[in-house]
Amino acid sequence: MQGWVCALAIAAVGVLASGSAQATNLLPVPSGQPVELSDVLLDTNPGELWVRFRFIAPKIGSTAGRITYDIAVVDMEHLCETLAVPYVAQHELVPARVVISFSDRPLEFGTSEPDATQFFEAYRLEKSQCIWEGL
Repeated sequence: MQGWVCALAIAAVGVLASGSAQATNLLPVPSGQPVELSDVLLDTNPGELWVRFRFIAPKIGSTAGRITYDIAVVDMEHLCETLAVPYVAQHELVPARVVISFSDRPLEFGTSEPDATQFFEAYRLEKSQCIWEGL
């Protein structure tokens, strides 16, 4: 079976964003960094359904003054619990994995830029909880 990727409507973000965060499309995360949902993709290319939540997080990076992976991973888990879990339930999806990705700039899915910073984490959903799977 050939894999497919389908972009879904982003309107579900408003369900979890509130106050000024909703007005600017920024999502609240533990680190306080600006994070915005870029898109949600359904991907069966791995041979099973993976739901990919792609975020723009312009302050991530490995240099001094940037949000490093060890801080961003807490934000990614938070977004899995507060955005991905309700989204999957609302759309009655049963994914094998949920992937949360951060990029410091908009990138087309499946492409890379040498200067871009990207962080990824994979989770399986179990009883409405995100269980880290590690990529």
